[in-house]
Amino acid sequence: MSRPVIITAALTGGADSTGASPHVPITPEQLANEALAARAAGAAIVHIHVRNPETGKPSREVALYRETVERIRDAGSDVLINLTTGPGASFMPGEDPNTNARANGMATPEERVAHVLELRPDICSLDVATMNFGPSAFVNVPAHLAAMAQLIRDAGVKPELEIFDLGHAMLAADMVKRGLFEAPPWFQLCLGIGWGAPATTEAMLALKQLVPAGGIWSAFGISRAQFPMVAQAVILGGHVRVGLEDNLYLSRGVLAEGNAPLVARAKRIIEELGEHAATPAEARSILRPE
Repeated sequence: MSRPVIITAALTGGADSTGASPHVPITPEQLANEALAARAAGAAIVHIHVRNPETGKPSREVALYRETVERIRDAGSDVLINLTTGPGASFMPGEDPNTNARANGMATPEERVAHVLELRPDICSLDVATMNFGPSAFVNVPAHLAAMAQLIRDAGVKPELEIFDLGHAMLAADMVKRGLFEAPPWFQLCLGIGWGAPATTEAMLALKQLVPAGGIWSAFGISRAQFPMVAQAVILGGHVRVGLEDNLYLSRGVLAEGNAPLVARAKRIIEELGEHAATPAEARSILRPE
C-alpha cells in the first residue's frame, strides 16, 4: 500500500513578496479562498500568516486571524488550520545596541500566541530558531520557547517545530526529551533560508537524523529548490510543504497563479513516487494517533 504524505500549503508568509507577484493573498477573504483552493488541489494543512489589508505588510492583528479562520470554518472545509507564531521575534540593534530599531519587532510569548489561544487551530508553528534572518536577527530564546510551548499545549493545539539548522534540531529534541510536547513531535525542516541549512540532500539527511524516535517530520525548500525538496522528502520518508510563502514560481519566469498549482505539482510528484497525498483525516491520524 502507498504511504499517505501530508502536503502543507504555506499561503502567504511574512516576507515583502506582495510586490513580486499579484497572486500573493493579502486580505482574510483572499487567504480563505486560497486555503480552500489548496485543499481542493490536495493539501491537508494550510499554514497561515496574516497581512495588513491596506499595505500588504505582515501583521499580528488577532482580528485578521479571526476573520480568516472563521471564513475557512464557515465554508465547511475539513482542511487542518496551522497558524504562525513567528512574528514578534525580530531584532535589529539601534544606535543604542540594547534597543530594537524594529518597531514592535519583539513581543512576549503570551502576545505571540494570543491568536492561537483564542482560535484553537489544529496546529501552530513554533520557531525553534535564533539566527540571522535577512538584515535582522530572529530571536527565540529557550525560556520564551518553553513558555510558548506550555501555552500551546494547554490550548490543545499541535505545535509544528520549525527547524532551520542543526542546533535548532538539537534544541527541539531536548525540549521533546523534557516533555514539553505531546507525542509524536512534529518537526518542519526549513531548507534554503539564508544563513540556515541549505536546500540539499545532505542537509535534509543530517536534520532528519536528529528527529527523535517516533517523531514525524516534513521538509521544504525555498525558491527553485521547492520541488526538488518535495521529491527528496518523499523518498526519505517525510512529509512536504509548498506554497507562495516559500516560492512564487511554477518554473523559471512563470509565476504560480495562487497556491493551488504548487500543491497540485507536489501531489503529482508524490504520486509519481508511488505514494499518495494524505487526506485531512489521514493527516489528523498521523499527527494525533489514537
